[in-house]
Amino acid sequence: MTQPFSLGKYELDCPVILAPMVGVSDLPFREICKQQGATLTIAEMVPADTSVWHTEKNRLRMKRSGRTGPDIVQIAGFDPEMMAEAARQNVELGAEVIDINMGCPAKKVLKRASGSALLQDPELVESILRAVVSAVDVPVTLKTRTGWSRTMRNGRDIAKIAEDCGITMLSIHGRTRECRFVGEVEYDTIAEIKQAVSIPVIANGDINTPEQAKRVLEYTGADGVMIGRAAQGQPWIFRQINEFLKTGTASLSPEPEQISTLMQDHIRALHAFYGDFKGALFARKHIDWYSKVLPGGEPLKARFMSSKDASEQRDMLSNYHEQIPNLT
Repeated sequence: MTQPFSLGKYELDCPVILAPMVGVSDLPFREICKQQGATLTIAEMVPADTSVWHTEKNRLRMKRSGRTGPDIVQIAGFDPEMMAEAARQNVELGAEVIDINMGCPAKKVLKRASGSALLQDPELVESILRAVVSAVDVPVTLKTRTGWSRTMRNGRDIAKIAEDCGITMLSIHGRTRECRFVGEVEYDTIAEIKQAVSIPVIANGDINTPEQAKRVLEYTGADGVMIGRAAQGQPWIFRQINEFLKTGTASLSPEPEQISTLMQDHIRALHAFYGDFKGALFARKHIDWYSKVLPGGEPLKARFMSSKDASEQRDMLSNYHEQIPNLT
């Protein structure tokens, strides 16, 4: 279906990639997703302005463990020299791949003329890409969208600029900046972009089942898929997609006891990573997601959301695990 390709020293064959999601794709989640079959995991974006890297938020985003696969760091900014310096410093800190964010539609990112805001200025896009590629000796990849707006779908032109600048892989979210995460995904546009360039193209957007992943790959001709929201609360989707693409059959979802064990490991990792107080707060959204696929999930979620104590949360999950035989 697809041809293997290289990303630096790594040989990839139809990779299934965890998308970089701010507030989600932290180190504990990347480790879980890698364990569950993700080929690559991309860290939360960090600003190109190195003067703010000392903040706790950015310091934690830049933490590494060696258990997430190739160390891929995503940077966001609008100034070519600043982006190049951020790439250089990340490589000095151990980054094996630099990913450039030109796809985020969040208002706070757009206000800084970063993320998908850059798509309205192809000349600046080219300046940034050339500066970053020239600054480092590791692969540079690009995450982007199909265009700035419905009337300015210039994703194909941006892709050709990227290829000319030396970008080694493109990840395309199949919506414009204007569409954000709403409406039909433009798999037609992803297919057009794939036809227009010779570098690997990764399809992203509303891929939430193994069957959908296969359909998108066949329809677009993409070299791999990127999974974002569909991995929230069900990180085993990476293993299921891999199995389906190789055998035509996807394994069943884990049993409730297996999900519960994974969930407990994940929440303990969050507490350890952020500290008990912040870890307890961050744990809530993950329990919200996990609870949707668990028996007795709604009562568990209701109790968990009222807790701000990490020890209490761990006890709650342990007690839930013991009660599973009575819930199924």
